[in-house]
Amino acid sequence: MPEMIVLDYPFRSDVEALFNAVRDLPSPIWFDSGKPRSLQGRLDIISAAPARILETRGSSTLISDSEGNSQTSTACPFALCQEAMDDFALQGDKLTELPFVGGLAGFFGYGLGAAAASEGSKGPADMPDMRQGYYLWALVINQQISQAHLVFHPACPRSLRRDIQARLANPAPLAEKPFALTSDFQASTTRSDYEADVAKVKDYIAAGDCYQVNYAQHFSAEFEGEPWAAYLHLRKALPSPFSSFLSWDDKALLSLSPERFIKTSGQQVEAKPIKGTISRGISVEEDQEQAIALMNSSKDRAENLMIVDLLRNDLGKSCEPGSIRVPKLFNLESFANVHHLVSTITGRIREDISALDLLAGCFPGGSITGAPKKRAMEIIAELEKVPRTIYCGSIGYISANGRMDTNIAIRTLLAEKNKLHCWGGGAIVSDSQADSEYLESLAKVSLLMDTLAKL
Repeated sequence: MPEMIVLDYPFRSDVEALFNAVRDLPSPIWFDSGKPRSLQGRLDIISAAPARILETRGSSTLISDSEGNSQTSTACPFALCQEAMDDFALQGDKLTELPFVGGLAGFFGYGLGAAAASEGSKGPADMPDMRQGYYLWALVINQQISQAHLVFHPACPRSLRRDIQARLANPAPLAEKPFALTSDFQASTTRSDYEADVAKVKDYIAAGDCYQVNYAQHFSAEFEGEPWAAYLHLRKALPSPFSSFLSWDDKALLSLSPERFIKTSGQQVEAKPIKGTISRGISVEEDQEQAIALMNSSKDRAENLMIVDLLRNDLGKSCEPGSIRVPKLFNLESFANVHHLVSTITGRIREDISALDLLAGCFPGGSITGAPKKRAMEIIAELEKVPRTIYCGSIGYISANGRMDTNIAIRTLLAEKNKLHCWGGGAIVSDSQADSEYLESLAKVSLLMDTLAKL
């Protein structure tokens, strides 16, 4: 039985140049630690040229391979992903403990959620509801211990292996690429409409329909140049531990997410929902005051606790009874533009449950829907002016060795042709004030928009 090929690779800190060396290959993907500026990031994972691509639109999934063959299926997208994992499984292979050794990588759009299925492929761009590739190689860089490995699945064509090794042997320094906005970002929702929608959410809460709804607004701008160049500037301005850059055809995803959705390692699972946000202060003193105000905010703690309970329930469907724990509750994490309250939930997955089963049972994340989830999603579909597509979906990987790590796709831009899209939102509860919620939704994306406006 052929085994996974794992090669030592000289550690380099210029990960941008490494990714740039393979960026012209089909469907390149970079899971970005945000290093050196991100304090929380640990891993960089780079790959390209997948052997198989699964692209879901509405009820149909197009499955294509690198040889040009294709077929369609109406089966569950998560089930089709599992089929791909099974097709490339290495029975009896002693797989490495690296976090990613090849496997599925890409995104699950928010519209895959049952109550959001009506979104289909509609939206601000011609976006699929899911796009996953099965990748047969990866460069994995552990920033904490300064180690790197180049991994090849035995099914990886010899020609591709040689090409990848040649490209990564001596990557050229990055050349400056052009990028500029050609219009200002425009909101799809007026402030008055936003405040009216917040009032409607509070009416639903008062009527007993829900406790919390994550309501978002959409922004768009036109641009010229390369989204890749924009991403390089954004990762400097907003370093985030669950960032990523993906591109295909005329589209790209630029994600500067601070939030992990679900991570698995063996039977262990971890979720880290964010709920509770306040802007950073201008001075050290003001910043400390803002952080203390957030940690002491009964409203934000209540929002966070609602989502912790929701995720405990979601994870509990797939975990061993009694294994769910909350080792960190209301933990403060600080980023370039905001402070967040972050909680950590852990559990042990049942032996009969796969990582994809777990993901499907929890998708989309509770922190960006509301409680109860199904009714909150129905209200979101009713009120939001523009379908979310990638926003509040998930970007990540499911490795051939069973490990999985996914983000919540917030602080994320979608580029299509010459247009950029992004979203900003926040949790609405019974005592929310429309004006402060509006400003919070802007605070979450203003650094993204301002950074690009200055280029």
